Amino acid sequence: MKVVLLAGGFGTRISEESVAKPKPMIEIGEMPILWHIMKHYGYYGYNEFIVCAGYKQRYIKEWFHNYYIDYSDVTFDYTSGQEVFIHHNHTEPWKITVVDTGLNTMTGGRVKRIQEYVKDEPFMLTYGDAVCDVDISKLVEFHKSHGKLVTLTAVFQSQKKGVLDIGETGAVRSFREKRSDDGVAINAGYMVVEPKIFDYLENDQTVFETVILEQLAKNGELMSYQHTGFWQCMDSVREHEILEAYWKKGNAPWKVW
Repeated sequence: MKVVLLAGGFGTRISEESVAKPKPMIEIGEMPILWHIMKHYGYYGYNEFIVCAGYKQRYIKEWFHNYYIDYSDVTFDYTSGQEVFIHHNHTEPWKITVVDTGLNTMTGGRVKRIQEYVKDEPFMLTYGDAVCDVDISKLVEFHKSHGKLVTLTAVFQSQKKGVLDIGETGAVRSFREKRSDDGVAINAGYMVVEPKIFDYLENDQTVFETVILEQLAKNGELMSYQHTGFWQCMDSVREHEILEAYWKKGNAPWKVW
């Protein structure tokens, strides 16, 4: 089963760093967050990736092109022509297809553009800006058990603020601090998708979340795998700092490999 990674957006909410590189290539512990996500899938035996690139897509292609040399010892022998010898190769057994899915293409449109690489097989789909410690094997097993088109991983996002009860006049009738049950379940990505999904995807302007997932929910074709462990997106500088702190302390919850 191939892993499709959505990595083409502008990353405007973390623009301090995304002006120079795509958001999925912003580093945690000197490696792009995209690499962390791929390492997670690789741990469970999924090593074939399709990267839906767009904004600064050349940066992604060049990074993977140089990965083999950048993270190995190299001998350049010019004594008899030009030969290159790689020592102590530290790269993974990955097959990566980076696809330019357009600069302004919506998420559903990006998935539509990689259909020729997925063909008629189920595939996994996630975003290139969030890490998680979900058990991929159990996620896939759950997806196979129900026979629906899409399974998404749901995490419980807790309420971070105090809760107000406001009347029609604007008067605050009560105030209390947040409780653990004030939050809602959200789509954390880490989805498993059947190839029939391509029948729902029309063009570059199709939004996967607000159009396709809503339609699938109405049709009874969307299931959720509830994950109670760690999940963290990287939408802001603050969230990047949180992930970086986990990594530097050596207790990154998503590092299952």
